[in-house]
Amino acid sequence: MRLLVVEDEQKTGDYLRQGLSEAGFSVQLARNGLDGHHLAMTEDFDLLLLDVMLPDVDGWRILQALREAGRQTPVLFLTARDSVEDRVKGLELGADDYLVKPFAFAELLARVRTLLRRGAVPVQSDQLQVADLSLDLLKRRVSRAGQRITLSQKEFALLELLVRRQGEVLPRSLIASQVWDMNFDSDTNVIDVAIRRLRAKIDDDFPTKLIHTVRGMGYKLDSDDDGQ
Repeated sequence: MRLLVVEDEQKTGDYLRQGLSEAGFSVQLARNGLDGHHLAMTEDFDLLLLDVMLPDVDGWRILQALREAGRQTPVLFLTARDSVEDRVKGLELGADDYLVKPFAFAELLARVRTLLRRGAVPVQSDQLQVADLSLDLLKRRVSRAGQRITLSQKEFALLELLVRRQGEVLPRSLIASQVWDMNFDSDTNVIDVAIRRLRAKIDDDFPTKLIHTVRGMGYKLDSDDDGQ
């Protein structure tokens, strides 16, 4: 997932870029409104994190220009302005969420993931599909090439995360927080064991492997990959 952070305060911008990159996102940082406006209008991002008070082109104008151009990229405003009027203005202009500084990074990350999930569109309303792998989200059923596969609750949650973030390398820390709701402990192999068990059910009996290890980084699910 590609994120654009528009933040003129150097320490805050560097902090956001590092934290979001470590969480598995590809992050572009713009340090002023002009650069942020140009990037937002000319490149494709999955989410914009937009400061309101910028020294040249402010966040309001960037958001307004985006929406007038028909670009529906989700926007999360980051600002020290916490009045009801400011929040209402942002939402009326088309912002998707509003986070007041100072904020805890854990809350920011939760909001980012919520907005990204909200923007993800499954193949059908209650179905996810990658190659010949199908997930029925309502019935909590999985099949591959028409063959039913039985998964535990955690295995289904892990697979759903991988499918929703298809093609992304997910670090163990992200998987731990999303599936097990815990901080990753480097001394535990719970993630690796879970991936190994899921791989045995999803991949072992099929010629095309979907779950891949990216050494030193994490795991990803992709139908077009020559990795392990």
